[in-house]
Amino acid sequence: MSKPHQSSLENSSAPLDALPTPGISLFWRTFFFLAVLLLVSIVTWLQTFSSLESEPRAIQNAQQIASLVNLSHAGLRYADAIARVSLIKTLAEQEGVSISHRKPSDRYVPLGSDPLSQRISEELYKRMGSSTLVAKSVNGQPGLWVGFHIDEEGYWLQTDLERIGPARTSTWAIWLSTAAVLSLAGAAFIAGLINRPLKQLSYATSRMREGDFDARLLDEQATTSEIREVNIGFNRMAEQLSKMETDRAVMMAGISHDLRTPLARLRLETEMSVSDESARAHMAADISQLDAIINKFMDYARPDQTQLETVHLNEIVEAALYTIADNKDLDVNVKISPELTVKADKVELLRAITNLLENARRYGKSPGASFAKVDIEAKTSGQWVHLKMLDHGAGVPEDSLRKLTRPFYRGDTARTSATGAGLGLAIVEKTIASMGGVFSLANADTGGLAAHIKLRQG
Repeated sequence: MSKPHQSSLENSSAPLDALPTPGISLFWRTFFFLAVLLLVSIVTWLQTFSSLESEPRAIQNAQQIASLVNLSHAGLRYADAIARVSLIKTLAEQEGVSISHRKPSDRYVPLGSDPLSQRISEELYKRMGSSTLVAKSVNGQPGLWVGFHIDEEGYWLQTDLERIGPARTSTWAIWLSTAAVLSLAGAAFIAGLINRPLKQLSYATSRMREGDFDARLLDEQATTSEIREVNIGFNRMAEQLSKMETDRAVMMAGISHDLRTPLARLRLETEMSVSDESARAHMAADISQLDAIINKFMDYARPDQTQLETVHLNEIVEAALYTIADNKDLDVNVKISPELTVKADKVELLRAITNLLENARRYGKSPGASFAKVDIEAKTSGQWVHLKMLDHGAGVPEDSLRKLTRPFYRGDTARTSATGAGLGLAIVEKTIASMGGVFSLANADTGGLAAHIKLRQG
């Protein structure tokens, strides 16, 4: 039944559909916009404060420096030689101010071109005259230098540059960093607060999609009115869906029972009352077909409640082959590593593969052949396992490929000589999706129809 096979998964012209790529979560989007808003607000406020504060500070500093120069000027002008020496020494020791003679050869660098320095220089020129010099360095000595005259003699008054205001770069950097950290923490808290009820809703929705209606209840006493209304509406919807699911299960069980009981009687009466062996065989086949159609309906209507576990893919395929071993019109070549495992529900995956094999047996015969040849192989790709089942039949028109998994849909007559319910491939797609996988169909380059199953690696 199983023979080595050398073909590759790449033979198919249409690869598996990729799973949806996760986007940016609502939490990070909200956090990002809040963070940008807060940071822009901080920088704007800082710039505004700095602009409003620089003008008064420049005037105040200029007044202080002008007062210091004027006092020094007056003291030096009206003191005798001995008192002048004492005054200069006292200013140097107690006020950090040194006074020296100004020489024509002195080299100086103007105070600066920043707005604060220029404003201070302007105020000093206004208060002390245009002949006043304001420098930040004289003969290579840094400091705040103010040049003035006593009579015809020039002097330099040197003091610390911090008198016009200490360097605030580090202070502002620390303050801005602290404000930014606090703002980002606040943005994360607010984003989490906004995102929490939506995250709960998303979790409840995913659980309900998997058939777990016990996880549907959301907080109907939420503080926010909009969230409270959404939670109440979701809970009522979940209750209705739960009731509908229960009613559907009961109805399907009743239909199955009510149909199978007369079918069993018909089979018994056929075996006992019909004398013609050929007619009896045909009637029994029709009854068996009706019973198989009922099974298909029940399979499709079954709730998607799968229990995922690590299973060996090779064992599942071998079990599926065993169930159809009596069919002599099917030749299967398998190429799957015994160590290859997937996350799946063992029973549901077996049912899906069996359906695919049955579909290939019925419709996958190459023209003129008495049996259908099917190649099965699998390989890993990252965290996924790709299983490919390829028959060598006539294939399917491209415009019909996506329709094949619709319930009750049948393709053209080249592949639809059977009399089933048209649910086999729909059941397979639904089963694979319930296990978190992807199912797709494609025409192979070498001919025939290729069925692809993509499941997470175990």
